[in-house]
Amino acid sequence: MGTKDLKFNSKTIHGGQYPDKAYGAVMPPIYQTSTYAQTTPGGHKGFVYSRSANPTRSALENALASIENGQYGLAFASGLAAIDAVIKLLNPGDEVVCTNDLYGGSYRLFKRIFSKYGIVFHFVDMQVPGNLEHYINKRTKLIWVETPTNPMMKIIDIKAVAAIAKKYQMLFVVDNTFATPYLQQPLDLGADIVMHSATKYLGGHSDVVAGGLIVKGKALADRLYFIQNASGAVCGPMDSFLVLRGIKTLHVRMQRHCENASYVANYLNKHPKIQHVYWPGFKDHQNHDIAKEQMKEFGGMISFIPKGSNIDETIRIVEKLKLFTLAESLGGVESLVGHPASMSHAGIPKEEREKVGVLDELIRLSVGIEDKDDLLADLEQALM
Repeated sequence: MGTKDLKFNSKTIHGGQYPDKAYGAVMPPIYQTSTYAQTTPGGHKGFVYSRSANPTRSALENALASIENGQYGLAFASGLAAIDAVIKLLNPGDEVVCTNDLYGGSYRLFKRIFSKYGIVFHFVDMQVPGNLEHYINKRTKLIWVETPTNPMMKIIDIKAVAAIAKKYQMLFVVDNTFATPYLQQPLDLGADIVMHSATKYLGGHSDVVAGGLIVKGKALADRLYFIQNASGAVCGPMDSFLVLRGIKTLHVRMQRHCENASYVANYLNKHPKIQHVYWPGFKDHQNHDIAKEQMKEFGGMISFIPKGSNIDETIRIVEKLKLFTLAESLGGVESLVGHPASMSHAGIPKEEREKVGVLDELIRLSVGIEDKDDLLADLEQALM
């Protein structure tokens, strides 16, 4: 049986992976080398210089392609380095239609870096996919989507957006960081490129910073490989090893993340001191039916607003939590709490943040894999 024929839970462990050719190591070794001996000029074993390719990074790239049902994977030094490579496919004067609720680092890269080079970005509420067609013209070259979005947990219909992208012959990219390929596989739904901050759920242990891109077509992969090699923001061998290790337990971790998040979301939704909870598992979520159709479960991320709170009350709550660690990032085995307005989304101007609901009072939870009763007890004492 080839690894491409395996079911997802087996792919996380074996997909694209084979024992090392040198000594049969089951786990891909860490090839901590910058260069490789050649027998004659140009005579090598497939590796010349580790910016261009490294055996450990290649193993990770094969694994990324496998779990996303792609053909080609590329591993980068961070999620933002992966996004940077995608936008470098464009030329001055090109336009991009983006989700209006997205990670603050993505917004910062788009608006404060690439806008200077003549690339125009439109930030659109895509919960109704047809909204984005109003922003499409002959200069529009790419659609950028997060789903679920960060931090408002909006759900965007990947199939519907893919149909629009195909209609206008545009590239379609999905940031799949929140969902992971355990929950949804955008390439199968029509996306051209899947992007991951592998720092998050793929690594899963808050001990690595890395990013990834996955595609199906060779022509597109070759363009991205050129940018990766030319720009040089590659994932190092140790970081590649750590993400590979994380991927091998992705399926079991995501099961617990989703289970715990469901308990936490429902607890918060019934709590008298909570005004609103943002989680796509609720039946009254705007695109709950879309989430049910394109996702296996509803993920481990939740945002909420305390009832009648102000910024001081919100800060009091996040500082009082003990098991939920106040920290940047998400997707690790441990539960984290964040204040998007001053942390992950601080790079977005206040008026722009508030248009999409990222208020100063908003709290974001990354629900870990601890015992659910301990998580609920921690929330209860913080909300008292």
